[in-house]
Amino acid sequence: MKPPVPPAPLSKPYFFYGHRKPSQNRPTVRGGLFSNRQTLNPKRFSRPSEEPFDLQKWDPEDKANQRPPYVKDPSERFFILAKNLSPIARYIVDAFRKHKQWSPELVAELNRLRRVTPKLVTEVLKFPNVDPRLSSKFFNWAGKQKGYRHDFACYNAFAYFLNRANHFRAADQVPELMHMQGKPPTEKQFEILIRMHADAKRGLRVHYVYEKMKKFGVKPRVFLYNRIMDALVKTGHLDLAMSVYNDFKDDGLVEENMTYMILVKGLCKAGRMEEVFNLLDKMRKNLSKPDVFAYTAMVKVLISEGNLDGSLMVWEEMLTDRIIPDVMAYTTLVMALCTGNRVDKGYELFKEMKERKYLIDRAVYGSLVEAYVVDERVGLACGLLKDLLESGYRADLPIYNSLIKGLCTAKKVDRAYKLFHVTVREDLQPEFDTVNPILVSYAESKRMKEFCKLLEQMQKLGLSVTEDLARFFSGLVEREDGVVVALEVFEHLKTKKYLSVPVYNTLMEALLKNGEEKKALALFHELNELDLVPDSSTYSNAVLCFVGVGDVKEACVWYNRTVEMLLVPSLAAYSSLVEGLSKMGELDAAMMLVRDCLANVESGPLEFKYTLTIIHVCKSNDATKVMEVVNEMVEQSCPPNAVTCTAIIYGMCKHGTMEEARKVFSIMRDSKFLSEADVIAYDEMLGDHMKKTTAGLLLSGIRFFGLESKLKAKGCSFLPS
Repeated sequence: MKPPVPPAPLSKPYFFYGHRKPSQNRPTVRGGLFSNRQTLNPKRFSRPSEEPFDLQKWDPEDKANQRPPYVKDPSERFFILAKNLSPIARYIVDAFRKHKQWSPELVAELNRLRRVTPKLVTEVLKFPNVDPRLSSKFFNWAGKQKGYRHDFACYNAFAYFLNRANHFRAADQVPELMHMQGKPPTEKQFEILIRMHADAKRGLRVHYVYEKMKKFGVKPRVFLYNRIMDALVKTGHLDLAMSVYNDFKDDGLVEENMTYMILVKGLCKAGRMEEVFNLLDKMRKNLSKPDVFAYTAMVKVLISEGNLDGSLMVWEEMLTDRIIPDVMAYTTLVMALCTGNRVDKGYELFKEMKERKYLIDRAVYGSLVEAYVVDERVGLACGLLKDLLESGYRADLPIYNSLIKGLCTAKKVDRAYKLFHVTVREDLQPEFDTVNPILVSYAESKRMKEFCKLLEQMQKLGLSVTEDLARFFSGLVEREDGVVVALEVFEHLKTKKYLSVPVYNTLMEALLKNGEEKKALALFHELNELDLVPDSSTYSNAVLCFVGVGDVKEACVWYNRTVEMLLVPSLAAYSSLVEGLSKMGELDAAMMLVRDCLANVESGPLEFKYTLTIIHVCKSNDATKVMEVVNEMVEQSCPPNAVTCTAIIYGMCKHGTMEEARKVFSIMRDSKFLSEADVIAYDEMLGDHMKKTTAGLLLSGIRFFGLESKLKAKGCSFLPS
């Protein structure tokens, strides 16, 4: 018989799962994440009951069958962060979470602690998920405890905490608080504030803290001086940085390379080149001449500000110092010169790079090629392509795109077509910018056979021919005589089934700009006969065309068709239709259209918004108040027009009198907003609309009192049948 196995010894209990031996400063703590309180989140471990999975009913698109992602409860997230705290710090932050505000109950819980140490206060202030008001109150409460004094770590944590809570102005007062509590601030406290403001790009606050340092008699080190000047330069306060530099010299400190470079880059950004070279002279005398990295940094700053002349001056200064530029310096300046239309100077530097046998980046070749194409010197650009290939590089697609564009501009479309085949052979996946210049050249030279052949090749390459044709026509109509060429290409493509609604819209808009509304309407009718589905742009163009030819009723028909299809017309269509209805005297319909526009369009025209304001002001029946609105329109760069006058007529006929409306038009004539002929025309429109309004009110009264049938029986002819 085997002897009985002795039981395994019990593991020693520890803080989270068992008792802990009480001490003089800590009460007895029992199990749990926090001392003597229940803090476990029951939701964390409870899982909802799930039905057995049925594969036959599973649908991957059904959201009901998809398990929602697990989201942590806020209290659970709080517990996870609090695990890194010491036990008493966890007790304090849990009390903050429990009470959520400073109250006698919270103070009573804090008073249970026999004492708090500066290390504990620092730990609590560093905890992120605490209400700033509670942490501030706790800091003040701890400072009032018997025998307690904040140390430097507490003040630093308090400053960090205030900045984290976006109370950086209060953080700036921490040095005064330290001084009041008998703890004079040192350079470290000011460095913390300066670093926080510098990281947040608050340059003026950095200077404010610096001035406060001087009041407290604290002199910064060279490192901190550099930090202050760098923050001021980066935030655009160069003059303040130079004043700080003067204080730097008055303190008898010696500049470092970093000191000079901070100021030099700031002066370069401001374009103060004379002061730049003076500082460089001081740098040579006191330390050493700048190296290639310093000169490259200056060149980059000047280029970012668009100061090419200054960058060339710095380049010459670098050569004078016998500093050999590296690849980065050459590349930076060459690409900037190409972008700034100084390709000849850029090419000189490029040849210097070749002589020095530097490894030239392909981007440099691309910049030179593009610059030569813009300068219409395609031969030199092609020579650079040959040099690029001989150097062992493989040209990228943007280089080929630039060359194709340049060859087409030089009327050498056949060579451009060969380059297009090179891109296909090199498997560079040509795009719209690659073929568009060739298409434009074929269209202008009326080589439609090659044009269609290129479209077929585009389709084989997987390009969206329909979308690319819409972009092609959009660019073509912007060229001189481009509309005529576009219509010729359009007529040829009708039989190729490459047409789409965007192409029709583009051509209609181009014809509208040229004042050829009838041709645009012909395209619109042609589109309706096809299987294509017009969009809101198509209907908006149709509305503009019908208003342009004077057929406002037909324009209203197509506007209603647009609304029925749940489409939103363009602002131009709204404005044109409102103006057309106003000229016809249909003021009620025009004002209704204004309201529809403001209801459907996110940012409607300013004149429509003022239209409703004028109608509202007309309720006062005061011409002076109406003119105040008109003058406000003029101040907002929205001069009164036909819609404004229509609103005045509509509002005065509905809410005011004809006399006040005539006063408004008279004042507008005296202010030279209207001519004498306009006043006569609007006065006639005012009379006609007042008659319609009066007749409408009379008819409404007859119907309200039930007299319509009696008057019809007596043969009154003015009632509608």
